[in-house]
Amino acid sequence: MSLALPRTPDLTRRHFLGATALQAAAAAGLTTVSAPASAADRGAAAGDSFPAVVVGSGYGASVAALRLGEAGVTTLVLEMGRLWEEPAADGKVFCGMLNPDRRSMWFKDRTEAPLDTLLWLDVVNRPIDRYPGALDRVNFEEMSVYVGRGVGGGSLVNGGMAVTPARSHFEKVLPGVDADEMYRTYFPRARAMLGVNSVDPDWFGSTPYYRYARVARDQAHQAGLTTAYVPNVYDFGYMEREERGDVAASALASEVIYGNNHGKRSLDKTYLAAALGTGKVTLRTMSEVESVRPEPGGGYVLAVKEIDVNGSVVSRSEVSCRYLFLGAGSLGTTELLLRARESGALPGLGEELGTGWGPNGNIMTGRANHPWNPTGARQSAIPVLAIDDWNHPTHPVFAEIAPVPAGIETGISLYLAITDNPERGTFELDPASGKLRLNWRRGQNAPAVASAKSLFDRVNRANGTSYRYDLFGDDRAFAGDFCYHPLGGCPLGAATDAYGRLPGHPGLYAVDSSLIPGSIGVNPFVTITALAERNIARVLAEDVTTGR
Repeated sequence: MSLALPRTPDLTRRHFLGATALQAAAAAGLTTVSAPASAADRGAAAGDSFPAVVVGSGYGASVAALRLGEAGVTTLVLEMGRLWEEPAADGKVFCGMLNPDRRSMWFKDRTEAPLDTLLWLDVVNRPIDRYPGALDRVNFEEMSVYVGRGVGGGSLVNGGMAVTPARSHFEKVLPGVDADEMYRTYFPRARAMLGVNSVDPDWFGSTPYYRYARVARDQAHQAGLTTAYVPNVYDFGYMEREERGDVAASALASEVIYGNNHGKRSLDKTYLAAALGTGKVTLRTMSEVESVRPEPGGGYVLAVKEIDVNGSVVSRSEVSCRYLFLGAGSLGTTELLLRARESGALPGLGEELGTGWGPNGNIMTGRANHPWNPTGARQSAIPVLAIDDWNHPTHPVFAEIAPVPAGIETGISLYLAITDNPERGTFELDPASGKLRLNWRRGQNAPAVASAKSLFDRVNRANGTSYRYDLFGDDRAFAGDFCYHPLGGCPLGAATDAYGRLPGHPGLYAVDSSLIPGSIGVNPFVTITALAERNIARVLAEDVTTGR
């Protein structure tokens, strides 16, 4: 059954107002979005000066925007991607995975999906026109990072798996955070706002669209392993109606990594809609923050570049604020802060800035099933099951059972394994280009590969199966050169204080995945959201002058 969004009258009204504003702006081709506000509210922002600015519109940024708006603080949200609301000529906002077009990727000439080949054939990725698409693959020397581009950030392109981490692991990763408070207050708050729900086990057990997951589940059980249903922000009630043909298909039409046209409660439908509905929050899209400097007398000035759909610079401007919340993700927030530190604009940020980066132990692998045990040509693109071996004494793994929604029988069981890899990388600025550089070597993923191999060797032995070696462009069985879950760069309690404040710079905060050092053991967005809820509550109580 689906879990509805919070039904308090005020919040329901805010969602409606914000969603209406987003749709109207998209229909009119606007890059600035705001809901109706009073004259006093409109006057609180004089020109390009705002009491608060939030950079980014992903999980942490969206939490900050909503809670600032609720507190009466006039706030500007700056997002470098586009607003994904208006259908294209084919009647769809997003393109599908099986026939991707320019909407798929952020200014690329070719798609860069994680599965690169099938039977070693180059049939997965294809040429596209350059466009500000929904998914970006940021390619460093020995690691690539997938990130979402657009209003809603990673919520647009992820699989929606809304997992709360094991408390013991959370306490190990973030020992300075009160776990009682998080599990009592902030995790439940985040799950409710995100619209987390679970698949109906009876429907899961009968639908052909999850045969692939049931096959992988049974093989894991044959090896003595435990599986668990995984909650999601995709509306499973909607998915059941998709199967009946009552509504337009999305998850059942192979949509996920380039966006879902229906069914998913992405941030533009939850936190961001509610934020805009306060009447205190304005959103500017296609606006990239290039640098930050302090304002004489307090506050900050941001240099902002606005681009068009061709990537051309339309304008450059400056925006000032008293309170600045950086929510541009592990890569974006870290790059802005490093640039400010190295230029001397924000001295004293400390040597911990740029440290603690990790890919959340991400390893992808595939197994070959016997011909008499097919995985199904019809597959839901939204995962709902995982192998949970996190309590293994030496090789803990939480392995998502992933779809291969190719529209044909592939015989592949695919997994994204999350491991407890202790290795960490660091960020620095390339002196030649001034761009972010990740110091991470492929060998640092050896512990993660060893953990994944330990798990899937057991599955293969128990079922007489083997690995697939044809999926990643060469003959590897394990792909550890890309990740979906970049974490760290501005670790909480090290580069910041215990609530994301940057030392020596009042009114400056990190609010996103950069705060979590390297690994959280599960898909991280619920943790990012809950941590942002916890941090913004303290900041609003102690730092911010509200009612402006």
